[in-house]
Amino acid sequence: MMAGIPVYRSLWTVIEASQAGLWQRFTRKQLFSSVSALAPAALFPQTAIAQQIYPVLGSVTSVDMAGYALVGGALSAALVSALWLLRQRNRLESESQDLRSALSDTQQKISRYQAFIADKNRRIVIWDGHTGKPEFLGQLPPETGAPQADVDFLAFGRWLKPHSAAEVDKSIEALRTDARSFDLVVETLRGEVIEVQGRLSGGRAFAHFLALNNLRAELAELKIERNRLRNSIANFESLLNSIEQPVWQRDSEGRLTWVNQAYCEAAEANSSEQVIGEGREILPTLARQKIKATATAESPFHDTVSTAVRGARTFFDVVDVRSPAGSCGMAVDVSSAEGLREELLRTLKSHAETLDHLATPVAIFDGDRRLQFYNQAFCQMWELDQKFLDSRPDHSELLDKLRAAHKLPEELSWKSWKENTLSVYRSIETQTDIWHLPDGQTLRVIASAHPQGGATWVFENLTEQVSLETRYNTLLRVQGETIDHLSEGVAVFGPDGRIQLSNPAFRALWGVTEEQTAVGTHIRLIEAACTPSYDRADGWKAFGSMITSFEDERPSRQGTLELFSGLVLDYAVTPLPNAQTMLTFVNMTDSVRAERALKEKNDALRKADELKNDFVQHVSYELRSPLTNIIGFTDLLKTPSTGTLTERQAEYVDHISTSSAVLLTIVNDILDLATVDAGIMQLDYSEIDLSDLLDDVSMQMTDRLQEGGVTLEIAASSQLGHLIADRQRLKQILIKILTNAVNFAPEGSTVAMKCWREGSDFVFSVSDAGCGISPDVLATVFDRFSTNSRGGKRSGPGLGLSIVQSFVNLHHGKVSIESTPGNGTTVNCRIPSAAAPHLIVAAE
Repeated sequence: MMAGIPVYRSLWTVIEASQAGLWQRFTRKQLFSSVSALAPAALFPQTAIAQQIYPVLGSVTSVDMAGYALVGGALSAALVSALWLLRQRNRLESESQDLRSALSDTQQKISRYQAFIADKNRRIVIWDGHTGKPEFLGQLPPETGAPQADVDFLAFGRWLKPHSAAEVDKSIEALRTDARSFDLVVETLRGEVIEVQGRLSGGRAFAHFLALNNLRAELAELKIERNRLRNSIANFESLLNSIEQPVWQRDSEGRLTWVNQAYCEAAEANSSEQVIGEGREILPTLARQKIKATATAESPFHDTVSTAVRGARTFFDVVDVRSPAGSCGMAVDVSSAEGLREELLRTLKSHAETLDHLATPVAIFDGDRRLQFYNQAFCQMWELDQKFLDSRPDHSELLDKLRAAHKLPEELSWKSWKENTLSVYRSIETQTDIWHLPDGQTLRVIASAHPQGGATWVFENLTEQVSLETRYNTLLRVQGETIDHLSEGVAVFGPDGRIQLSNPAFRALWGVTEEQTAVGTHIRLIEAACTPSYDRADGWKAFGSMITSFEDERPSRQGTLELFSGLVLDYAVTPLPNAQTMLTFVNMTDSVRAERALKEKNDALRKADELKNDFVQHVSYELRSPLTNIIGFTDLLKTPSTGTLTERQAEYVDHISTSSAVLLTIVNDILDLATVDAGIMQLDYSEIDLSDLLDDVSMQMTDRLQEGGVTLEIAASSQLGHLIADRQRLKQILIKILTNAVNFAPEGSTVAMKCWREGSDFVFSVSDAGCGISPDVLATVFDRFSTNSRGGKRSGPGLGLSIVQSFVNLHHGKVSIESTPGNGTTVNCRIPSAAAPHLIVAAE
């Protein structure tokens, strides 16, 4: 049993191969190996079987023998089948060889066909059925603009002209769905001509794209152009037949060759053939002769012709164009337009007369932006020459002329401003702008575009209105700001007793909030809010009665209120127009307190004034008298009659005499200032000889000049004349100014005094070459007890210049000092002459 298994398996392999039909893949070696395994058993059955069966025969039963018999029968059948299969395989190999030869021939033909198809002048697209993907063969030349990629080729709209792309798409769809062949000539976007053919073959759809050359391309282009011209002519004839204007075409002899439907209706014919056959004309003979004589190819005839159509007089706007083959023309019925033109002319004339009498400047420009109309107000406002306006200038030219005359607003970018101004001609909306002219005028410029072209410009002078509005708005703002910043409380009530206005001062005085005094609040509510501050009968109850009174005459009222908080208010109730009432409250608390303090201070000042007068009188007597005695006794000691003094005693006496004189001068100065301050200084006016006065002053300054080592130069005219003044006070003025100059003048220098007359005034100046006065000290030189000992030979109490200023002011004169540090000082003084000798009491 085990030895027969390989034979069985080999046979089974052959059977499976035969059943599966795989003889083509079953090799000769496999087949013969299987048969050789079966051959010994088939050719020599007894020997083979005996050699394998006999050794085990002793152990085989009847059942085993039956199995062996079946196996033997199967092996015999397999051997017969193998012999039949060998014969079949030989036949198949012969047929396969024939098929290979046919396949080789077919592939060679396909290669030749592909080489033919792969020409760069054609491309084939193949569709297998309705849903099959397209296959592509060949390429079109790149200059045609056809895409090289298969994906982009079928997007015909990207490389064919729109009408060609639509036609190809439609034809291919009809080929694939309805099996309709087609032949087309299409154009690419680059202007190249391509022939497209659609065919069906073997259930497949073929689209051949062929780039044409030479004569075929020219023929295709002519065919395209012919179709285009036919379509255009048909479209134009359809269009001309649909319009209401008569249109005609004539040959070179002037005979009608084509007319539209409107011409037939105007000629009262049923068809164009009838018109052409009968030669019906809608234009008169003279008009036709004029057209024939004047119309040329370069200059078409264009004029208005009067004729009769359907028994009515009609005006046609005729255009006739001449060509070598004949002419064509068109007539537009302008009968209604002629009537409207006449009516428009009458209307425009009426409007022009109306606009010419307006005070508002108006200008109308036509579609070419040229001045068509202007009124007198326009001419007067811009001050333009009428001849220039009558020349119909361009709007841009007019603006440039006005700008050159400085009559337009000053703009940083003139070009952009002008373009924006003239943009109304491109707009359908009315434009409004404000012009601020250099002469101060303000114009509202209204520009309205016309539907037929052009624009109307209206210039409204807003100068007075803007000025009034500005003043009014300014007044309101100032009034509001003024009322809000007033320290007085203000409240305005209407006739219904409701508050209309109040300022912060009003709310602060009465201690109420802004919500409690909001506009529209009734006076009763305000009265309740103000009651904690003042609830007497002469308060808000009286105010409410006055405000809501129905009396025709409402008198004003004033008074004073003293609130519980201690505030003292002066109030005033003032009637206003429109039955309104204004309440004002002035805080007089500080004034009342100041008044009381002033009264107390006034009483104290009166007492102080009395004490001052008593002091002046007391000092005048008690202080000056001992000094006079000291000076007198000092002078007496110097006389030889009292005895001889030693040198030291004489020196001491001189010191006493000098100190006493200085002290007497200081006392006199203090008394003089006190007298001036007290208002009791009296000037003793008399007629003074100025030359004698200057001599007296120079003599009195001799000792002081020698002591300081300074020279005095007086430059004065011998004709100074006389002056009405207080001689003693004027002398004091001169001496104190000279003394101050000598004190600061360097030794060996000169003090210059210049005197002259200006009218009735006596003017003099004193200059020294001292160290000068710094600006900070110069501002206080006339202050009392202001001393500047730097650079001076001797220091004093600082009363000299103060007394000078007081005496000069008493004479109604002026005194000033000019000084620069290091360059000396100059004192200028002016003393006016009084009208006549009289007494003047210094004002307090």
